[in-house]
Amino acid sequence: MSSLDPSPDTNPAPKPPTAVTDEPAEAPARVGTIVWGLVVLALAVLITISQLGIVVLNGTYVLIGLMLGAGAALVIGGLLSARKRDNSTTNGKS
Repeated sequence: MSSLDPSPDTNPAPKPPTAVTDEPAEAPARVGTIVWGLVVLALAVLITISQLGIVVLNGTYVLIGLMLGAGAALVIGGLLSARKRDNSTTNGKS
């Protein structure tokens, strides 16, 4: 062997890179984001329908209905999310 060739014991071959498992899983969509997106979409559809003259809408009633629906969806979605997230056993401490 020449002096330029490294011996296998002093310079081992590099190991292949290992997969990184510390990356967090992809986060699910938040309930609030979905609900407010649907509210904005519903408003856009109602404004479009109203401007086309298909239906005459009372703005106050439309807003009351949208806020009631959004509030109910946020409460129900929050409860379902908390129920899904709270499956781990407790250790007895508060």
